[in-house]
Amino acid sequence: MVLLLLLPVILAFLGGITAFFIRQNKPRHLVVSIAVFSAAATALLLMFRRPEDIALLQLGGTLALRFGLDETGAFFILTDSLIWCLVQFYAFGYMRHEGGDARFSGFFSLTYGALLALAMAKNAVTLYMCFELMTLLSMPLVLHNGSARARSGAIKYLGYSSFGAALALMGFFLLASGGASLEFSPGGISFPSVSNAVLLSASFLIVMGFGCKAGLVPLQMWLTEAHPVAPSPASAVLSGIITKGGVLAILRVVFYLIGADVLRGTWVQETLKILAIVTVFTGSVLALREQLLKRRLAYSTISQVSYVLFGLFTLNVSGFVGAMLQILFHALAKNILFLAAGSIIFSTGFTRVDELKGVGRKMPVTMWCFAIASLSLIGIPPTGGFVSKWFLAMGALEAGSAVDFAGLVILMLSALMTAFYLLPIVTAAFFPGRDFNAGDYREVEPKMLLPVVVFSALVIVFGILPGGFFQWFSSIAERLL
Repeated sequence: MVLLLLLPVILAFLGGITAFFIRQNKPRHLVVSIAVFSAAATALLLMFRRPEDIALLQLGGTLALRFGLDETGAFFILTDSLIWCLVQFYAFGYMRHEGGDARFSGFFSLTYGALLALAMAKNAVTLYMCFELMTLLSMPLVLHNGSARARSGAIKYLGYSSFGAALALMGFFLLASGGASLEFSPGGISFPSVSNAVLLSASFLIVMGFGCKAGLVPLQMWLTEAHPVAPSPASAVLSGIITKGGVLAILRVVFYLIGADVLRGTWVQETLKILAIVTVFTGSVLALREQLLKRRLAYSTISQVSYVLFGLFTLNVSGFVGAMLQILFHALAKNILFLAAGSIIFSTGFTRVDELKGVGRKMPVTMWCFAIASLSLIGIPPTGGFVSKWFLAMGALEAGSAVDFAGLVILMLSALMTAFYLLPIVTAAFFPGRDFNAGDYREVEPKMLLPVVVFSALVIVFGILPGGFFQWFSSIAERLL
């Protein structure tokens, strides 16, 4: 019973390892499906049972691999599991287009296991090791097709991630020099032997390091290299989930290790808010100029994930709630967009924005889902994106500094730019005019279409009924702030 807490991780790892040794697709799909869905179901059951924390391995002194499950981790597990199960279902159909199904299925399941472990990390050492494991196991998803561009994208993904992790490790060394255990605790822990200057410097290094995975300027460019070359199911989870691994690490450091009170009003808070604002604006501007569809969506991810970071860096309840809602709704919307893009590529071979005229005539369900996700990213009611952006705006107003007001203006401007780089795709797809090639293609098969439809329905349902999430995130915020 000691390892009950890690049973979901074990199941996901077993499914991933087994996938490498099964040659036929149907048995492999069955085994991987059982492993991933069993891991997800077990993880969700543990959210209600909440077993005791465990120390898996003592590394010496105060260093140990410790795992546990709190409300923050439970939210990330819920989001990861929902997305992963549906994208896994989509991938079974899509990977016929890409080949290498065994390799993809194996690493896809292993990455899910690493994400579950990351959500359960109870101290900085465990967080760092699970974070690195997530990077190493997800890199083959980028490398999948083995082309020169895929190799380049994978190298940049690994290089940027390793550099960011090195920055974070440097920060942890500075904190550990004072003899602290680096165990997570709501509101942060005490560092009596560490000077305030060192504490702030360490905090900045750690957040910047983990911010690389979340696409924070200036360490964001791996996204636009990795997303376009990865298979669309991998692009979807890279954008919707794996970038949130960086967000989770930042959240743990800011609110469970350092403490919001230590950072509030310091140069670290103001600098991080400025970087988040710059990232929001930069991603939106570059998305406007990009004609390759998946690269445009990658630039959009750079912008939209920094909405989350800006909300966290306001260090108030409204900003925190908005950030958590943005994590959920961005994950749903961006998975819709990347899976819809994958369906278009699968059915038509089109990869550029200017090739999509009239696609909505032949693939109406896919493009309607694309439209719903676009409206959510813009922040149009009744989609979930409106709710998250409302609370982010409230957080900026409550914080009240000049930087926060500037951030509010940039968030509104970014929403307008999001409309300009996504809605023309939708209008051209449904209203192409007369000079377009109707083509001989059709909607993708049901197993690929169903996950996109389910995600789209959740964007609307959660947008109309966000009360449960609001109460959940408010209760977490009150304990942390």
